[in-house]
Amino acid sequence: MMKKIIALLLFALSFVSIAQKSPSCCVKPGENTFALLTKRKDFKDAHMSPRPFHYESEKGEMIKYKTPDGSTANAFAVKSGATPKAVIFVFHEWWGLNDYIKREAEQLQKELGNVDVYALDLYDGKVTADASEAGKLMGGLDFKRASNIVKGAFDMIGKDVKVGTVGWCMGGSWSFQAAILGGKQVNACAMYYGFPEKDKEKIKAVNSDVLYIAANNDSFISQTDRDQFVKDLTVSGKKITVKGYDADHAFANPSNPKYNREFAENAKTIVLNYFKKNLGL
Repeated sequence: MMKKIIALLLFALSFVSIAQKSPSCCVKPGENTFALLTKRKDFKDAHMSPRPFHYESEKGEMIKYKTPDGSTANAFAVKSGATPKAVIFVFHEWWGLNDYIKREAEQLQKELGNVDVYALDLYDGKVTADASEAGKLMGGLDFKRASNIVKGAFDMIGKDVKVGTVGWCMGGSWSFQAAILGGKQVNACAMYYGFPEKDKEKIKAVNSDVLYIAANNDSFISQTDRDQFVKDLTVSGKKITVKGYDADHAFANPSNPKYNREFAENAKTIVLNYFKKNLGL
């Protein structure tokens, strides 16, 4: 009898150990997916330190705005100078709101015309070029705080303007989270190799269709997860367009040594046309 009890205890302990080491099948992007990813070597290897870059903006500026949690948030704002037809929210990678993202925001505004573009700072002022530090920032990102940063941005622009969202990697996932939070106000959501949302109820809350830019050689966003994401969106009545490239993760980031200029420019043209169509530009 005692041997059976000991055997059962050992089995239970081994099960707990496995459960602690293995990511849950129910892990949701934006909550603790990123904390888990920072422990993976293939994820770290795909995010080589960005090349040094300093950007002098022509008309963009850092602003502060109020958030629902009683605090304030930062954004890099590039405005059209007129009443905009739409607003674009831009979401940064795990490095933070660096000069590459600021340049991308300014280029989007210039190419789209009568839009205001806001690159939101999910890290409250923290920026790094060190992969180890970036891992800590992304892994420690508080989901509620980040959500309040996004909600505050919607409050700032008001309810009478169409919104498009775009982001890369971590920012790609937050582009989708912003589409959830913005509901019917969001008419376009572009995700560059973002982590697919798995919560079917959240997916139902998205109003817009989705443009997903995929890196086919991505080692940590599985084809299975992508396929399920497409299925869940389709079942909920949303249209998703997937454009895949035979490239590595972060191929569209000019600061990454694995940057593929041809693919990046092609993807950007697709994203611009998508925004023009869905936002009536």
